[in-house]
Amino acid sequence: MNAPNRATLWGRVLADELAKSGLEAACIAPGSRSTPLTVAFAEHADIDVYSHLDERSAAYFALGRARRTGEPTALICTSGTAAANFHPAVMEADRARVPLLVLTADRPPELRDSGANQTVDQVKLYGDAVRWDAELPEPEADERKVRSLRTTAARALAETTGVQPGPVHLNCPFRKPLEPTEVPGDVPDSFAETTAARGRDGPFVETTGGTRRLSAEECRPIARALETADRPLIVAGPADPTVLFGLEPAVVTELADRLGAPVLADPLSGLRFGPHVEGERGDEGGNPEGPRSIYGGYDTYIGHMPTPDAVLRFGASPTSKPLRHWLRDAGAKQFLIDPAGAWREATFTATDLVAAEPAAVVDGILEALGERDGHADEWLGRFDEAERHHWAVRDRALNADALETEPFEGAILASVLSNAPDPATVFVSNSMPIRDADRFGRPRAADLTVLANRGASGIDGIASTALGAGSATDDPVVIVTGDLAFYHDSNGLIAVDRCDVDATIVLLDNDGGGIFHELPIESFDPPFTEQFKTPHGLEFDALGDLYGLEFERVSPVDFSDAYRRSLERAGTQVLSVEFDSAGSHRRRDALAERVTDDVETRSDS
Repeated sequence: MNAPNRATLWGRVLADELAKSGLEAACIAPGSRSTPLTVAFAEHADIDVYSHLDERSAAYFALGRARRTGEPTALICTSGTAAANFHPAVMEADRARVPLLVLTADRPPELRDSGANQTVDQVKLYGDAVRWDAELPEPEADERKVRSLRTTAARALAETTGVQPGPVHLNCPFRKPLEPTEVPGDVPDSFAETTAARGRDGPFVETTGGTRRLSAEECRPIARALETADRPLIVAGPADPTVLFGLEPAVVTELADRLGAPVLADPLSGLRFGPHVEGERGDEGGNPEGPRSIYGGYDTYIGHMPTPDAVLRFGASPTSKPLRHWLRDAGAKQFLIDPAGAWREATFTATDLVAAEPAAVVDGILEALGERDGHADEWLGRFDEAERHHWAVRDRALNADALETEPFEGAILASVLSNAPDPATVFVSNSMPIRDADRFGRPRAADLTVLANRGASGIDGIASTALGAGSATDDPVVIVTGDLAFYHDSNGLIAVDRCDVDATIVLLDNDGGGIFHELPIESFDPPFTEQFKTPHGLEFDALGDLYGLEFERVSPVDFSDAYRRSLERAGTQVLSVEFDSAGSHRRRDALAERVTDDVETRSDS
């Protein structure tokens, strides 16, 4: 590998080694100190480069791409506060186990604590939010140093997808010249022929990661607890990106059918939507003898159901607060399955932590299962009946007359998920949109990949994460966002044109922080309106002109038709639907009460 100077050599070796190790994409925010990295990655034929002007949005864009693929995306910036602006996305990647490789350019070490311009302490900048961090050696045409660089790069990329996937940080100090200008004697011509410069055929260091599996002896107690339970249950919480594409839904439903266990499937679990859902018994049009395991309406009725006596749990903590509280109070044997052996159950009532790959656990349980003791018809029948009540009430609330008189935001999420193309990628914002997706997103046989930032659950970076996810797929992309999240990440909309990503953006505009109506502070006004709900009075139409988006105001009654039209058109459309947030909360509560009244009436009969 030839290079005109040592900084250029460092950038080229780093890009070369990461590409050989499997890196396919990088998101770069422009800057001067990062020039050696930017030029090297931009020139590399095997790495797709996305240029993003804002560091915070760039970081979320990279996060979204990595979340959608389950594979690492690199993230590159200059020195100083640019690196600090990556931090929110790094925190989300940490909590959500998204593979992300962060490369921060830096000034030479001797300039730290000297008052030098744009120089801050970037070593261990992200604290314990990263799986591993290292500072690269200063560039030099030295064989040992270059072997060290290649080894560190290969290890770092492998670490992003380790047992507990997540972000890795490499700090990269550079001296001038930063551009690929010739510096005589900096990199001898003979250096290009060394193994260090050429690298190896494939990664310089190949990391072979094992998977955690259970022995037959270890599977038997879990299988026995489930098969002898009168009321077995499977709970699928939000899936980690690497698990989302590794756990076969049909295998989970096979286990559920063998056990007679309902599967309460979070919309982010990868189990609520897909071909395995066909023929659900919660659907009056379904086949009563067919698969019957996937349930999605539990948020409204779960607190009034009999409690389980054995629970198998996958994924992160469920979105549904009623479900979390019901599990907390169940007093049941609960097996938490986590490939990293980490604890993700904040009520601290689960009884067993199983450190193994979910797919391997399901396979092991299936092999260990004997004949089911007794029958689960009554247990499953309760869920079937509750599901029918829930979706019947929801469907009545979605007819045009009801929406004309009592519009509410949940109807939009119901329509988004019911009418999304097959396949599609749907990204849902935090606060109320993801809660409405959980409550009103009916299981479908369609191939929907539903994503959200539920690691740290912030409203920052929503548009950028969604557009990053869209850059990794040919699926139609739908983004559902609240008005505050839309405002918060309006910089990220530049990726629509700059990174060539089209989407249908559904904007739920309730003029402020509507979720705060769920909190006791609502009854204290002041300060509720000005300090919590924070109405902003912003008109978002101008963003359409600024970023080349088609902006359309849509009434709740007309939304489904406008949504279908958008999905059929090229380009990016913003469908803005206005709501009164307090009214939406009252409508949600009334619908939940109607379902629970029906469930309680059946229980008493």
